[in-house]
Amino acid sequence: MKDRMAKALFIGLALLVVSGVVNSPTALLLGFGFTLFLNNPFKAYCHKAIHSFLKISVVGLGFGMFINETLETSKEGFTLTFLSIILTVSLGFLLTRLLKLDTKLGHLITSGTSVCGGSAIAAISPVINAKSKSISIALGVVFLLNSVALFVFPAIGHYLNLTQHQFGLWCAVAIHDTSSVVGAAMGYGDEALRIATTVKLSRMLWIIPLSILSMFVFRTKGEKVKWPYFILLFIGAILVNSYHLVPAPATSFIVTGSKHLLILTLFLVGSTISIGDLKKTGVKPLTLAVLLWVFISILSLAYILY
Repeated sequence: MKDRMAKALFIGLALLVVSGVVNSPTALLLGFGFTLFLNNPFKAYCHKAIHSFLKISVVGLGFGMFINETLETSKEGFTLTFLSIILTVSLGFLLTRLLKLDTKLGHLITSGTSVCGGSAIAAISPVINAKSKSISIALGVVFLLNSVALFVFPAIGHYLNLTQHQFGLWCAVAIHDTSSVVGAAMGYGDEALRIATTVKLSRMLWIIPLSILSMFVFRTKGEKVKWPYFILLFIGAILVNSYHLVPAPATSFIVTGSKHLLILTLFLVGSTISIGDLKKTGVKPLTLAVLLWVFISILSLAYILY
């Protein structure tokens, strides 16, 4: 009986969230609060749904973008992206040694911070033959900081009077996962959302060179690098919208639906975070992640402002 009630309440909250009546941070809190007081009855399914829904919603957002603006934004963010990745990875190697942390765990956290959170961790972990415990800890740390970023970044952005353009660029570089990047930018404004999505997805392509570097550093052979194929669909959606191949009312409907689906994704992310998992993380991995996150946040913000 209790299990049925939990399932019914979870589905009810999910329908409420996807209707668009709550914002991104509230959706994340609702998911976390549910798991805190009741066990998530769909936890196994949520992990699969998060990855699928995120890709679908990001592709859908492409129907609200235009190719000329996208290319201009990608060029603008290239230098900042390149600098932040090189410096963050270098600092990560140094801090991993100073903290006497497991090398592979430190590399996973560094990769997740420098490129794109869980996606980078998932792509690089088989390349370096990381243990499942290391993968879980790295993902747990990244998800925790993603949740914090969803609340902290918009508040800092408003406090510093960042323009939508500046904020979109900043959160695309300094926030780990695409879900939290888009979630933070969505509440800041449409221009911030367009810029954040474009720069973040172009940033994801750096998974490939980082995976190749990891292969050489950890001397692994025969492991395949996972290509983020859904980015091609995102580019296709931008081209469709740019050349008006689909009526404007239809693209507007797709974009709105994608935003609602993204908020649902953040609810599911919140529902998969547990206090127990966070306690297992330990102090050293969290210290490394926070130091790298503060570094990349300050570095990118200083670059954008000055």
